[in-house]
Amino acid sequence: MAPEKRIIVNTLVQYAKAVITTAVSLYAVRVVLEALTDSDYGLYQLIAGVVVMLGFITNSLIVTTQRYISLLYGRCGTGDVRRLFVSSMLLHFIIGAGLMLLLAAIEPWLMSDVLNIPPQRVSVAIKLYFITAFILFVTILSAPLKALFIARENITFISVVEVADAMLKLLVAFLLLSLSGNRLLIYVWAMAGIQILNFCVFYLYALCFYPECTLLFRRKEFSRSYMMQLLGFAGWTTYGMGAVTARAQGIAVVLNHFFGTAINAAYGIANQVYMGLTIVTTSIFNAMNPQIMKAEGEGNRQKVLNMAGRESKYSLSLMVIVAIPVIFEIDGILGLWLKEVPEHTALFCRFILISFLLDLLTLGFNTAVQAIGKLQTYTLIMYTPKLLTLPIAWVILKTTGSVSCMMWAYMVIEFAMAMMRILYMRIKYDLNVPDYAKRVLLPALGLIATLLLVCGGCVQLPFSVRRILLTFLLSGLTGIGVLWCFTLSHNERNYIKGLIRNYRRR
Repeated sequence: MAPEKRIIVNTLVQYAKAVITTAVSLYAVRVVLEALTDSDYGLYQLIAGVVVMLGFITNSLIVTTQRYISLLYGRCGTGDVRRLFVSSMLLHFIIGAGLMLLLAAIEPWLMSDVLNIPPQRVSVAIKLYFITAFILFVTILSAPLKALFIARENITFISVVEVADAMLKLLVAFLLLSLSGNRLLIYVWAMAGIQILNFCVFYLYALCFYPECTLLFRRKEFSRSYMMQLLGFAGWTTYGMGAVTARAQGIAVVLNHFFGTAINAAYGIANQVYMGLTIVTTSIFNAMNPQIMKAEGEGNRQKVLNMAGRESKYSLSLMVIVAIPVIFEIDGILGLWLKEVPEHTALFCRFILISFLLDLLTLGFNTAVQAIGKLQTYTLIMYTPKLLTLPIAWVILKTTGSVSCMMWAYMVIEFAMAMMRILYMRIKYDLNVPDYAKRVLLPALGLIATLLLVCGGCVQLPFSVRRILLTFLLSGLTGIGVLWCFTLSHNERNYIKGLIRNYRRR
C-alpha cells in the first residue's frame, strides 16, 4: 500500500474507532458516577490521577521506541529492529519496576501531607493507590508493543483492541450497579484485569506476526547502545510529557487543596470529555507519525516539515468539527449525560477544549522535532512554561478563589506556547512562515470561523434535545463541506478523488 494511501486508511480506521470509543467511554462515566457517588468518583480521580500522572513516561517511551523503529525501517529495513525491540522491553521492565518502588516509598507522605482525604477514606485510598500503581506497571510493559504496531502502521489492530477495551469497561460499569460491597475497589480491580488482558492480546499478536517480537530473550540480543539511545531520547520526551501531565494532575491537587474532593469530580469529568475527543486527533498522529519518522530516516528534511504542517491542519480541522458544537452545547450535553452535574464541570470542559484547539495550531512540529532528534533546547523552551500554570493557579485561587480566572491563565499560556513553536522552527530549521500560514493556519481558521457562526446561531434557539442534534448536524455538514472545498488543497482533493475512483474500480 502506498504511504499516502496508508495514511488515509489508518486515519479513517482511527476516526471510526474514536467515534465508537468516545461514545462508549463517556456513557460508561455516567454509569460509573451513578454507581460510585460523587465522593467516591472524586477520590478515584484524585488517587488514580496522582499515580497515572507517571503514565506520561509510558507515552514518552512509546514515542521514543516508535521513533527509532521507524528510523530503522527508513534506513535499513527490518534488520536491526529485533535488537532494538528486545532492548526496549528490558528497559521498560526496569523503568516500570523502579516506578513501583518509588510509588511505594512516597505513599505515606502523599496520604498524610499532600492529599486532602477524609480520615475514614484513607484505608480505601491506600488500596486504590497500590492497585493503580500496578496498572501503571502493566501499561509501561505494553509501551514497546504499541510502538511496534504504530511503526508497522498496523493501526487497525490497535483500534480493534481499544474498542474492545471500551466495551469491557462499559460492561464493568453496568455490573457495578448490581453489585454490593465496596464498589470502588471492585471497579479498580476490574480496570487492572482489563489492562492485563490488553497486554496479553498485543503480545500474542506480535509473537505470531512480527519476527521482531520474541517470547524468550537471548542475552546476545540485548544492545547496551540501543538502551542508552532510547534512554537519552526518552529523557527529554519524558520531560516534555511530564510537564503537561504534571500541570494537568497538579491542577487537580491544587483544586483539591482549596475545595476538597467534590471539585475533583468536575475536573475529572472534564478531562474524560477531553480525552474522549482527543482520540480524534490521535488518529491523525498515529497514522502520519511513522511516515514523518521514515522521511527523516531517508534524509528528506523538507518532506518532514511539510508533513508536520499537514498533520497540524488535518488534526485541527477534524477536531474543530467535533469540539466546537460540544463547547457551545456542553451545558445541555452534561445535563442529558449525567443525572447530577458537579459544579464547574462545564467551565472546565470549555477551557480545556479551547486550549487544546489552540495547541493543535502547531502541534505537528512536535513530531518533526522528534523525528529530527534534537530535543533538548526545544523541550526546555516549549514545556517549562507550562509548569508555570501551577504556581499561577495557586496564587489566583489563594487571592481570588476564582476557578474561571485560573482557567484563563491556563488557556493564555497554552496559546503562547503554540505560537512559540512557529518562531522556534523558523530560527532553527528555516521554516517558511508565510507558506505555513497560507497552507495550514488560514484554511483552518476559516473553518473555525464558519463553525463558530453556525453553532452560535443554533444556540440562539430555545434549548431542547432537538437543538443539540441540530447544532451537531449543521456543524458536521457545514464543517465537512468547508473542509473539502476550502481547507484541503487542490492536490489533496484530487488525491482523495483518485483513491475513491480506484476503490470503485476494484
